[in-house]
Amino acid sequence: MPKAMTYKANSVIYFQGDVSDRIYILKAGRVSLNSNDIETGEAVRDSIQTGEFFGVKSALGKYPREENAVALSDSHVVVFSVPEFEQLALSNTRIVMKMLNVFSNQLRRLHAKVRGLLAEGEQVNPELGLYRIGEYYMKKKEYDKALYAFQKYLTYYPGGAYHQDANRLAQQAEQYVSKYGIGQGPGLGNAGSGAQQAAGGVSGGTGAVGDAGVTGGNPAGAGERNAQLGPVAKQYYAAVSSFSQGNYTEAMKQFKTIVDKSEDREYVVKSMFEIGRCLYSLGRYDDCIRHFTALVQRYPKMPDLDEALFYLGQSYEENGDQERAGGFYKKILSRSGVSEPLKRKVNNALRGLEGT
Repeated sequence: MPKAMTYKANSVIYFQGDVSDRIYILKAGRVSLNSNDIETGEAVRDSIQTGEFFGVKSALGKYPREENAVALSDSHVVVFSVPEFEQLALSNTRIVMKMLNVFSNQLRRLHAKVRGLLAEGEQVNPELGLYRIGEYYMKKKEYDKALYAFQKYLTYYPGGAYHQDANRLAQQAEQYVSKYGIGQGPGLGNAGSGAQQAAGGVSGGTGAVGDAGVTGGNPAGAGERNAQLGPVAKQYYAAVSSFSQGNYTEAMKQFKTIVDKSEDREYVVKSMFEIGRCLYSLGRYDDCIRHFTALVQRYPKMPDLDEALFYLGQSYEENGDQERAGGFYKKILSRSGVSEPLKRKVNNALRGLEGT
């Protein structure tokens, strides 16, 4: 059954980067969706009107939220799971038509930005254009924007012509953002791609990358890094690629293969963690709870312990056990060294529990 929830003014309903199957409709109050323009980096604020849905695309597409949803005043929302929302949409074609209109407008705006940024009058294939935005920001060393663009590419074109390069470059951009912070990091030299060669490249770009990845620059590019990886690491990143494309069942099989071979303890533990994420993404919450419980007991000092506890809390919450979910969220906050993004997600989850 859909749940009615209340959020106090200035509280966050969900954070950018959260993964959830919840869809919201604003019943009363004021809600703003806050994000950054992919071209300029400027803040973008979209106001939600009473009766409008939000959080739909990411929930249906099973990819991270693209924006922060903030209650500007005391707000009342109704929360749907994906099956509940689908049932509602099937019985109300007006809702479907309204969503299609919103999505088509958003895609037109995105494609217009691609043309304006990279092509000025040139006819650009939307898939190629989005990929080249990522390359453009990689060359400018604005890795947070590059990461965002590549993530959008993998979301909209999971089986696209450049998805392998996009996945490798997204991993590299994520490493730089994590290590050096927003908008910083080492230069990549001529960080072009096979896509650039085929389309003439971004204005001012001269580098080239085929299936081998990035060439030039220091540290080594994604292709060079992959060439240096051992067989287990290559299997692991292939599984990560499957997960990033939403192929959770296939990714889980690949991670299980690594665990069964037991050739590299580091990648075994990492793969066991990813198996839990696959179970959660597949909606197998009971299996996810059993898996992460056993994993935490076996590896109590594993690097992803805090995230594992969060998935346990999320799974209990999805199963309707709010008390246990809250217990795991509070346990995370009591630990030292928890990352700020995870703290935000945990606090948001606790506020969600309080509003039920």
